[in-house]
Amino acid sequence: MSFDAPLFLLGLLALPGLAWLYARREQTVRAGRAAFSTPALLPSVVPRRAGWRRHVPLLGYGLALAALIVALSRPQATLATGVEQATVVIVTDRSGSMLATDVAPTRLAAAREAARSFLDTVPEDMRVGAVAFNHTVQVLHGPTRDHAAVRESLGRIEAAGSTATGDALETALQLISDARGPGADPPPAAVVLLSDGESVRGSDPIEVARQAGDAGVPLYTVALGTRGGTIERRRASGEVQTVPVPPDRATLRAMAEISGGEAFATADAAALERVYEQLGSQVAQERRTREVTNLFAGGALLLVAGAAAASLHWFGRVL
Repeated sequence: MSFDAPLFLLGLLALPGLAWLYARREQTVRAGRAAFSTPALLPSVVPRRAGWRRHVPLLGYGLALAALIVALSRPQATLATGVEQATVVIVTDRSGSMLATDVAPTRLAAAREAARSFLDTVPEDMRVGAVAFNHTVQVLHGPTRDHAAVRESLGRIEAAGSTATGDALETALQLISDARGPGADPPPAAVVLLSDGESVRGSDPIEVARQAGDAGVPLYTVALGTRGGTIERRRASGEVQTVPVPPDRATLRAMAEISGGEAFATADAAALERVYEQLGSQVAQERRTREVTNLFAGGALLLVAGAAAASLHWFGRVL
């Protein structure tokens, strides 16, 4: 919780002093009774003592005062709210390095299964699109609430070619812009990007990530694979060459940070599915800061009313 006018909270420092004054007053009253009466005669003079009840109204008023002071400081709470109108685009790398088997059975197969887990997690009425890329970009499905169609399109991905991450992100951002339509307050959107290698073609992915941040579209990046991952590539001479294909974690992390998203790195299929399930929950909610002054002010009024009612009931007076 945060406060728009936190200086008012200094008023809370006065409450311990007021409590101390009340305790001193109680001691004075008890001392006066002891000085001018005989303890043995008190039951006949005052047959029914108020006991703990006499403290209840003042406790209620004290809590009400504390709540009013907090209300004056204009408290704000950050709440997670459902974003059913949100648009999410899954961007999956399908370059040749996705054939590496360091993530069983292959990186591509693990990515497909994880994307299906993601679709099972997000709300049914959230619009989801899918993009696949190598050195070219392919829109598998535009943003839709038909998640089964998106799931089917992801199942048709095959790996080949090199990597153009920036171009794929530009395509995803355009899909989101078209889905949002015109308006000063567009609905939330996000991109979930899975890649396993360095971008070697097309637009600079860091610059595109900056554009995503400016548009209010966070990138959730997933670096798939291990540093020891390799693929076999046949050269023109017929010789089979083993090529290392480590994931470019540093760039993916930078892209996420610049855009306001989050970066993940995983080296096995089970962990990848957990990441996608987590992302499904994250992108289905938006964290918004809301002022909750009315809650504290209303609570203070209820406390005052309760304290006054108790005092009237037990002692026939408001205070």
